[in-house]
Amino acid sequence: MAAGRLPGEVYERIDARLAEADARVAADYPGEPAGRQPVHTVYVPANAYHAGLSAEWGERALAVLAEHGTTLGVSADVLDRVREKLRTQPIEDLRVDFEDGYGNPGDDAEDAEAVRVAGELAADSPPPFVGIRFKSFEAPTRRRAIRTLDNFLGELGEPPPGFVLTLPKVTAVEQVGACAEVLGELEKVHGLAAGSLRFEVQIETAQSVLGGDGTVALPRIVRAAGGRCSGLHFGTYDYSAGLGISGAYQSMDHPAADFAKELMQVAAAGTGVRLSDGSTNRLPVGDAEAVHGAWAEHLRLVRRSLERGFYQGWDLHPHQLPSRFAATYAFFRETLPSAAARVRDYVRKTEGAVLDEPATAQALAAYLVRGLDCGAVTQAEVTELTTLDRAALDRLVRRLP
Repeated sequence: MAAGRLPGEVYERIDARLAEADARVAADYPGEPAGRQPVHTVYVPANAYHAGLSAEWGERALAVLAEHGTTLGVSADVLDRVREKLRTQPIEDLRVDFEDGYGNPGDDAEDAEAVRVAGELAADSPPPFVGIRFKSFEAPTRRRAIRTLDNFLGELGEPPPGFVLTLPKVTAVEQVGACAEVLGELEKVHGLAAGSLRFEVQIETAQSVLGGDGTVALPRIVRAAGGRCSGLHFGTYDYSAGLGISGAYQSMDHPAADFAKELMQVAAAGTGVRLSDGSTNRLPVGDAEAVHGAWAEHLRLVRRSLERGFYQGWDLHPHQLPSRFAATYAFFRETLPSAAARVRDYVRKTEGAVLDEPATAQALAAYLVRGLDCGAVTQAEVTELTTLDRAALDRLVRRLP
């Protein structure tokens, strides 16, 4: 190959010119974080939480599945996997709610509840991910939010693995920075490792999507968290109501909701911040017709979210667990053979029906890993189809050699 004619000084000058930008991109866009993402977050009012709640929800979900399961419209194989999931890990992520689901019972009552919840949580066998949603950092509830965090963490001691907090109703980016600062102070007074307290931000106000200056607020929210933001969670009903959408039309698939979520997706891409869709408030309770109708709606919405790259959502009732896992497992199993074949062909550098780019191979590997993490597929199945073990898949997801 002929040597280039540009002098070395040009290379050096361009490297120097872009050094600051290179450092900024590396810091702002670290890529997909290591570790599992739960497929859902279950919200339970603080006064309804008790040790053993996860197993209790699993039992209630199994009971309704036994009565109505054939109407879910999924294969017998998927149903068997859903039953096993409900027996062993019915809740992947639990958020004990001190905000809308709990209300404002007064300072003494909330103080006592925060201590009680922390004590029961510390004594329980929690799901893989667990935490609390405190009140917003808007002026009327800010001090109450901080006080609940302080009381809760003081009683909890060392947080369990997968511990995460939830900041709701952000109406100014500065609230996110203030939350990060408070968490840093709480780490000091409670003897926790610096940077160990992380939080997800609920996107449920117009101001958390578009700032008053007309710019998109979402990237500034992520930066304001100072590395503590683990996720952006969409709040279907608060967001829709704030835009003046009538209650009958508030839904996860409303165009206004899609607009916000598409901006969330672009803002979070490559940052290591994960996304969650919201919830549906149509619950599978009552007679058979009501259960079947609500399940059909939930199945459709969960599938829709998955197809659009939102791999997590909210669940509000034990009867939503069968439809959550049925939709999720069907999604990961339906295209398992084709996705695995494309990963295998990419790794082997063999010619297949589809010529995939490295980014697509990475996404396909991430799809397989997500299926493994939630129990939709097994490692034996994936290894047989791809020839790769879990470590090799993880390297492909991280684009490591």
